[in-house]
Amino acid sequence: MATITCSRCKQPGEQLKAPPLPGDLGARIYDSICQNCWREWLRQQTAVINHYGLNLLDPKAKQFLTQQTEVFLFGTAS
Repeated sequence: MATITCSRCKQPGEQLKAPPLPGDLGARIYDSICQNCWREWLRQQTAVINHYGLNLLDPKAKQFLTQQTEVFLFGTAS
């Protein structure tokens, strides 16, 4: 398993096995987020979905969750 310097925690960590999402965001996460920070996001994602009552079949809810992913992992949404 490859080791990367995570852009979120600034520590060396294990790289994900594969991009976790399709597209540019998934590639960006794969290239620069460690497994520990990704696991933290998965826990936070569940909290966000439950708190806001998101229906992920709704494109606006998916867009909101994508923005929250970027903010949590990178500090900003594109």
